[in-house]
Amino acid sequence: MKINEAGINLIKEFEGLRLTAYADVVGVLTIGYGHTGPDVKPGMVITEAQAGQLLIDDLARFENGVSGLVKVPVNANQFSALVSFSYNVGLGNLGGSTLLRLLNQSDYAGAAQQFPLWDKAGGRELPGLLRRRQAEQALFQTPVDQGVNHG
Repeated sequence: MKINEAGINLIKEFEGLRLTAYADVVGVLTIGYGHTGPDVKPGMVITEAQAGQLLIDDLARFENGVSGLVKVPVNANQFSALVSFSYNVGLGNLGGSTLLRLLNQSDYAGAAQQFPLWDKAGGRELPGLLRRRQAEQALFQTPVDQGVNHG
């Protein structure tokens, strides 16, 4: 599966676009739409087109990761919410989460209730993270015309 437009827009809205590398709230060097990694260097500058390509490249990794972790059918909005979530907290955190455990037990409502609990960075509750989790939760709970079977 691929992340849908609503999921991409959610990521772009909450990550923002920064064309110069910066340290995020926990000190990780970041550029573009929340891109991190060994390729991000202090003082690095990219174009908006490069930021878009980094996002596409990063999303492929998270789409594959979510596809491998989710063992139950999910619709496009649920999948996209999970990609946004893991893009922000990491696939490892999704993999070890109660959210994923409940989802894989087909407890979709229980899984949805887990999103707002992930509102901390560096041990601190952040209002922006809570808003993001609420937006991901809302997307996860938004029906689509037809569900897409996963895996």
